[in-house]
Amino acid sequence: MKEKVSIISLGCARNLVDTEVMAGLLQQGPYEMVSEPCEADIVLINTCSFIDAAKEESVDTILETARFKEEGRLKTLVVAGCLPQRYSEELSRELPEVDLFIGTGEVPRIVDILKGHREGKRQRAYVGIPRYLYDDATPRLLTTPSHTAFLKVSEGCDHKCAFCIIPQLRGPHRSRPIDSVVKEAGALAQAGVKEINLIAQDLTAYGRERRDGTTLYGLLREMVEVPRIQWIRLLYSYPNFLDEPLLRLIHENEKICKYVDIPFQHISPGILRRMRRGKSGSAVSEAVDKLRRMIPGVTLRTSLIVGFPGETEEDFQQLLDFVEETQFDRLGVFKYSVEEGTPAALMGNHLPEQEKEIRWQEVMDLQASISRKKNESLIGTVQEVMIDRYDAEADRWLGRTQAHAPEVDGLVCLQGKPMNRRVAKFRPGDFAKARITRALDYDLIGAILGD
Repeated sequence: MKEKVSIISLGCARNLVDTEVMAGLLQQGPYEMVSEPCEADIVLINTCSFIDAAKEESVDTILETARFKEEGRLKTLVVAGCLPQRYSEELSRELPEVDLFIGTGEVPRIVDILKGHREGKRQRAYVGIPRYLYDDATPRLLTTPSHTAFLKVSEGCDHKCAFCIIPQLRGPHRSRPIDSVVKEAGALAQAGVKEINLIAQDLTAYGRERRDGTTLYGLLREMVEVPRIQWIRLLYSYPNFLDEPLLRLIHENEKICKYVDIPFQHISPGILRRMRRGKSGSAVSEAVDKLRRMIPGVTLRTSLIVGFPGETEEDFQQLLDFVEETQFDRLGVFKYSVEEGTPAALMGNHLPEQEKEIRWQEVMDLQASISRKKNESLIGTVQEVMIDRYDAEADRWLGRTQAHAPEVDGLVCLQGKPMNRRVAKFRPGDFAKARITRALDYDLIGAILGD
């Protein structure tokens, strides 16, 4: 009889792809995948340790899941991903209830590691140098809705940002060949995927280290030819290599979503220098102007950090002014978190947590008002919406436009009259025309048009 495995995936979409790869490998082995941890013989938790909140969530999930070893059938608890890659020795001491710790580079060995454990091998931690990168031949079991998927084009990062631990957890930047990415996209399309979200630590760095002419532009030129794929979305792009040919391609090709996620982090020249971001405040503003000039109507998403060591009131005011003036469509804000092993952790002038919280809330409040105004400007317009799912309790369909990335942005809530005649009309991945009738801070309400 096959052992039953349940996987809990925490953190970002890049982590989710690793989870899906491990699930695919396990399913091809002597294991059966189940959704509920309480039904599993083995639970694997794929963790994140990017910031303090992520570490806390990971540890809380481990402790909560460990209870199943006493209360249910759970025999083996496995902790994988960034947390053990970073803290395997400490975790081994502090969490005796965990049977195995697996780092980010050991993903392809998951079946062999579990086999060794079952056969009595006493080793608990498997953490090596992170060099792994999956390809189109690697099994994957999608956990996203059947019509949308994340596709990781590269792994690791070569940037030296003072606040970031990712290069230590994921290794140097390394890219897949174009043909491998395109083959995977084709296989996903054959399986019914209509929206592909390209992800990497730095999407615009794709191919540079290969030194064979591989570029994001070249990849997109081939991706748009993949049949059945209707939306291609670019996530996690740095401003450094957004050149004009790439921006023209995004503008001109209807399959490529007019959506760019570009993490600026700050605008103050002094803070950017301390962050080691490599871009001055003026260069950040120029990048925004260039994107909006070359891709009219582009949806811009960014992430910012408040409370970085040495951030003065003047620096923070510059950031607020930047958010007000730029009017980002989407915005994520992080409170600076001290990460051991990073240059920023050794800097002076760390801000009190209370001050970080105040600044975070101020940016969030400002962005909420900006987002609502932008949403209100869409009232009366007709939008094409990709259907994600039906909410039976509220009697409405939930979906997204090209301007809404899955999981991180808002939704479009669709209603028709009467809705019970609409229930059988749509399936996830179908498209609907809807007139926007109401705006919330982050979500839109729309009425389904026609049949």
